[in-house]
Amino acid sequence: MIVKAIKKDKYVLSTAIISLAVAVLIHFPESVSLFDRFESHSLFPGMRFMDVANEILFTFLSLLLLFAINTRLFHFNQSSIKITGTKILLSFVLTWILSNLLGQVFVFLHKTFDIPAIDAMVHHYLHPLRDFIVACLVTSSCYIIHLIYRQQQVLIENEQLQAENIRNQYEVLKNQLNPHMLFNSLNTLRSLVRENQDKAQDYIQELSRVLRYTLQSNESQSVSLREEMEFASAYIFLLKMRFENNLQFDIQIDKAYEDYRLPPMAVQVLIENAVKHNEISNRKPLTIHITTDGNGCLSISNDIQPKWTATPGTGIGLANLAKRYRLLFKQEIQITEDKEFTVCIPLIDEAPQQKQ
Repeated sequence: MIVKAIKKDKYVLSTAIISLAVAVLIHFPESVSLFDRFESHSLFPGMRFMDVANEILFTFLSLLLLFAINTRLFHFNQSSIKITGTKILLSFVLTWILSNLLGQVFVFLHKTFDIPAIDAMVHHYLHPLRDFIVACLVTSSCYIIHLIYRQQQVLIENEQLQAENIRNQYEVLKNQLNPHMLFNSLNTLRSLVRENQDKAQDYIQELSRVLRYTLQSNESQSVSLREEMEFASAYIFLLKMRFENNLQFDIQIDKAYEDYRLPPMAVQVLIENAVKHNEISNRKPLTIHITTDGNGCLSISNDIQPKWTATPGTGIGLANLAKRYRLLFKQEIQITEDKEFTVCIPLIDEAPQQKQ
């Protein structure tokens, strides 16, 4: 409703500006001759300032009426209506006829009620030409405004389709990620059931907390770093139940970044990626570092210690996270691989946007 009201106001304002400009320009010769004594006596004898002002005012009001009639009959202000050549021709003919009739009405009012007007013969001879010009200007202006509205409507629809496409892609990525984590967690649970049933029960309890978070976060496109790290702590607990002291975590999070945003389960994906592709044993324990830097990035890094038997990847983890960052924030994650494997993910500060 608000958008329609704004568009209506813009249309009315546009027609008013065009009407005023045309009314002034179409009586430009008379206006100029007011300041030229020779022309005012030869071309427009006896013409006064009030005569010209009345002519401009009546032309302005006539143009407003002509715009209103065209808008009412042919719907030039509606971008959804198709304007054909036949409608444009009908609009032109109707406007020409009405402009001529309105001119005759003004002449009648001038003679009957002595309303100030220009009586010069040159002025009357120019009336048919002016009616033609008015018809051309009104019809063409209506059609040009209609084309502008249609172009704006197409741009808005394209933006809406693009936003809907991004949302759909993002939902596909999130729905792809949740079953992936559940599959890996169930594999871990199967191992624990064989090794230690008491641990398996504790694992199931913590796993339910983790899954509850994944269901809740599925409703939002981003979460705060504080929320994500609370979830990551529960996930870390599950991993340490399996790997015990062979898996360590060094977490150094600056509290200044706790309210910054990131995609849900981003930290979990990177932890899972480190655990999946590195050897974790008494001989080679693994430490995963989770830190923030001064550039507003969260880094997850670990020593590279490949497994003896390579685990086939599903291609979901890092690729999924990278796509989510592109769709949601239009940013890229940074991956470096030297002695350590490090992934830096941007933390998004939404505070300035909220203030606006």
